Amino acid sequence: MNEALELDVGHKVLEVGSGSGWHAATIAEIIAPSDAPREVWGHVYTVEIIPELAEFARRNIERAGYNDRVTVICGDGSMGYPEEAPYDRILVTAAAPDIPEPLKEQLKPGGVMVIPVGEIGFYQTLIRVRKLKDDRIIKEDLGGVAFVPLTGRYGHKIRRGWLSY
Repeated sequence: MNEALELDVGHKVLEVGSGSGWHAATIAEIIAPSDAPREVWGHVYTVEIIPELAEFARRNIERAGYNDRVTVICGDGSMGYPEEAPYDRILVTAAAPDIPEPLKEQLKPGGVMVIPVGEIGFYQTLIRVRKLKDDRIIKEDLGGVAFVPLTGRYGHKIRRGWLSY
């Protein structure tokens, strides 16, 4: 997924779905390598909807020494994080029913987003989204994947243990 994002030093990245924080740390090492001067560093903003996972990611990021390059936010990642938008790159690590409009809006012209899209279950499609300079969106199918569902306002709706779309 990092390769599909076409990451580079200095990028500002939004990650939706922090999990343990591991993926945010791998992104940080690419966009803000520890051996590069701080003035060229990018930054990762990672949003996690589950409070316990957000705290777990925050602690892991701090222990691994990336807290100066990664900010963990507890919130609805399907809404993005408009406070720091626009982003050069957006990575979504949970399957959405469709590409959330707020994420399209928060992606810079010339930016790239990678997102699994599809129904809940064992097959979704990994999509690379390119936002052109004129704000048009181009989608590229990168193949089949299986991810947990994206929840929140623009995610899959989960009620009392049953899924509804």
